[in-house]
Amino acid sequence: MKKQSDLKNEKIQEYTFLNDMYEDDYFPTDLVDKGKEILIDLCFEIERTHPKDLEELYALTHAATDRFNDLQDEFYENDSEIETVARDVIGADFSFIATAYGYKNADPEELIATRDW
Repeated sequence: MKKQSDLKNEKIQEYTFLNDMYEDDYFPTDLVDKGKEILIDLCFEIERTHPKDLEELYALTHAATDRFNDLQDEFYENDSEIETVARDVIGADFSFIATAYGYKNADPEELIATRDW
């Protein structure tokens, strides 16, 4: 499994992904862990491919968002859901990732445009 500490970007290494979800018992920790893994995988993919523009970045973030879409059913099965708090936390983390990798003009809504939560 890829570890956050193995990423090259120091801001990302030190960041706590999905922090507010971890602190809220409404969200099962094992599912939040899966969400964190999606975000870490996104970071590795950004470091591997070095998107040359926002369109390439959005392709990566949309793929990661689709993985969150797939995870939503598991939240439902555990009497939880990706709702307003989770949506805000996940969206903020996508924005943090974009900014940390130098994509300061990334549109926060476009980063997660393929979401269905």
